Amino acid sequence: MGSALVAGFINTGLVAPQDAIVSDLEQAQLDALVKRFPIKVAQDNREVVMSAGVVICAVKPAVVKTVLEEINPLVTTEHLLISVAAGIQLAYLEAHLPEGTPVIRAMPNVPALIGEGMTAIALGRFAGAVERELAEELFSSVGRVVTLPEGSMNAVTGLSGCGPAYIAIIIEALADGGVKMGLPRRIAVDLAVQTVLGTARMLQSGGSHPGQLKDMVSSPGGSTINGLHVLEKGGLRGLLISAVEAATIRSGEMQS
Repeated sequence: MGSALVAGFINTGLVAPQDAIVSDLEQAQLDALVKRFPIKVAQDNREVVMSAGVVICAVKPAVVKTVLEEINPLVTTEHLLISVAAGIQLAYLEAHLPEGTPVIRAMPNVPALIGEGMTAIALGRFAGAVERELAEELFSSVGRVVTLPEGSMNAVTGLSGCGPAYIAIIIEALADGGVKMGLPRRIAVDLAVQTVLGTARMLQSGGSHPGQLKDMVSSPGGSTINGLHVLEKGGLRGLLISAVEAATIRSGEMQS
């Protein structure tokens, strides 16, 4: 995710390459980024904090505490820290940073890699309109952004954060169905991907409810309604709801 954000910031012209500084324990990740962009590379996280005004903590939840303890002596109230670690609450971040540090919690998703992400942000106690505007501008470079109360963030993780995996399985299953019925694998995958992509764009641009689009495709006694009947009997709708619920609950359990 860190690499996706760097790419978005630079490709949109929001951040000049020379103004971005990155640290990572995996040298291969840094080498790959440097090949794409002439960014600065730091030896450790403390060097990043000393050089940057906006610090994005794009690490796994399990190592957030270690990172915060490392940078704490160097963070000031002039910094803005943005965390994309799933499940880590604002209060936890603020408790491990100097009093008054502006903190924002963000949950982007994997399509940010191609500039089609969906990010939700929540503001900490010391983050105001200026910090909100800055965060929204940054994450808009990799897709769409919505600002929500922190209480909604675990549900965001369960829906849009984990959602690409759900959609990938649906696309794979649709393609498998096409192969079963005689289509070549490559064609079946292309059909499934474009069908999902086109449907999503119709819903996004037209403002109609998903149910309206479903009804538009479902002719009386036709193929679609027969297929929908099978999906309803199999519980697809309930399974997806339960998947979002389970992922949301797990996100809440990840708080250190």
